[in-house]
Amino acid sequence: NNFKKIMSGVVMRYTGAKIILESLQRLGVECIFGYPGGSILDIYEEIYKARGKVKHYLMSSEQGATFAADGYARSSGKVGVVLATSGPGATNLVTGIANSFLDSVPIVVFTGNVSNSKLGQDSFQEVDIYGITMPVVKYSYLCRNVEDLEQTIVDAFEIAKSGRPGPVLIDMPKDILNKKCEYYGNLTAKIHKKVLNYKPDYEKAAELINSSNKPLIYCGGGVVSDNAGEKVLELAKLIDAPVACTMMGKTAIPYDSQYNIGMTGMHGNVCANSIKNDADLVLALGVRFNDRANVQEKLCSQKIVHVDIDLVELNKNVECDCLIKSSVTEFLGQIFPMVKKRQNSDWWDFINTQKQKDYVYDNQGFSPNNIIKLLANGLREDDIISTDVGQHQLWTAQTYPFKKPRTFLTSCGLGAMGYGLGSCIGGVIATSKRGVLITGDGSFLMNNNELAVAVENKLPIMIVVMNNGALGMVKQWQTEFYKKHYEGVNISGRVNFEMLAKAYGVKHSYTIDCTSKLTEIIEKHRNFKEPILLNCIIDGDAQVLPFVHPDKL
Repeated sequence: NNFKKIMSGVVMRYTGAKIILESLQRLGVECIFGYPGGSILDIYEEIYKARGKVKHYLMSSEQGATFAADGYARSSGKVGVVLATSGPGATNLVTGIANSFLDSVPIVVFTGNVSNSKLGQDSFQEVDIYGITMPVVKYSYLCRNVEDLEQTIVDAFEIAKSGRPGPVLIDMPKDILNKKCEYYGNLTAKIHKKVLNYKPDYEKAAELINSSNKPLIYCGGGVVSDNAGEKVLELAKLIDAPVACTMMGKTAIPYDSQYNIGMTGMHGNVCANSIKNDADLVLALGVRFNDRANVQEKLCSQKIVHVDIDLVELNKNVECDCLIKSSVTEFLGQIFPMVKKRQNSDWWDFINTQKQKDYVYDNQGFSPNNIIKLLANGLREDDIISTDVGQHQLWTAQTYPFKKPRTFLTSCGLGAMGYGLGSCIGGVIATSKRGVLITGDGSFLMNNNELAVAVENKLPIMIVVMNNGALGMVKQWQTEFYKKHYEGVNISGRVNFEMLAKAYGVKHSYTIDCTSKLTEIIEKHRNFKEPILLNCIIDGDAQVLPFVHPDKL
């Protein structure tokens, strides 16, 4: 067909830069997060010519661009797109790419490089970004021929979103961007998929479920990314089983579901952690048994059915009794006809006694958990909640009442401070919903430059800084394990965040130290439509509790 098009003169000859823009439009890409530079100016010329077709968001840094694309992808389920120049522009992407890799988020990253003739000569702004990022991408391309570019882009998007999602890098020497070749516009992905001599044993999984008296459904990020939360809840009702979640799986089912017993892990609630160990069957869906998510003292004493789209994750961290390489949706569709409806009254009686042991969060005064509770009372169910990394992240995971899937954006696997504002920007752009960034003073110092992007685009984002004058999570560990030898954690007084926000053009910024003032400001700005900052001064010794000792993880 392509040969016939060429012979009939239908196929157009485009430059590499135009092929990129045309391909992105064909793939349904609505926006790009980027930062320009010399090696990719041909692409920016095409973005200029294609105004109104693909929106470009100029971020304040390349790292911010990857975080924004990540937030865009998590909140929408689409592929996020990043564009950066060669050398330092490309290396600034590495943290964001690694973040998406560890949390299985689909993004495609385009980087420019020096011309083909200059590769390998230590040319100005030349780095081997293909090699540098190899350990933290799902796939990498060094596209040295313009004739390969269209197929490479189509393949990259398919790889990023299929199976276990993840980041894909396309590195392009500058000279292929202004060379011309045929653009077909109808190419399909040519991905070599391994044919495994493997058949999921759905019957065994169903048999283990039917024979259990104390089942637990354990949800991870795979449930959220597969949009399988409603089906999981349907299974929970069918077999009368509690549901526990990892942090990545927080929005899999509504927080107030009668089946939701909470979050597991180092800072999870007592009930969820203990029930995972007391269950006679753990049905693990889209989880990877991460060291921070599991209390493994007794995990080997029960039957475990592990369902994951990535074969590599099966039996990697925990030895299981039944391994199913499958998406969560496909697995549930297969077992529903084989699973028997039942009630587990004795099991729920035991669970309810365990719930009484749960840590009671400090919901009084100007405590972090109460601040988050008050915030939630003034927000909408579909607002995008983003965090950076540290104590504030865990307080949010513990306290915020998430009801809708894909509304919690946070860096779990990499734990990247500075992630929050960029991801919040991406989430707001993807959904046209409002965003709330809950951050700490340490994390906000990392990437507050993206405030310029939020202000410039008049994005409805509320920024709440939990300001304790310290790197709080590090300080908590120094308190617990290093005899309160506080070194390298005091950042008190470094920045006046209220004034910083005003310098960026934020019209409404406040420093708050009591609940009455916080309540007043939340009510005043209940319908915020542009950036607002709340600098909340909290107790410098506040800790995230409960806290499972790392030796028990």
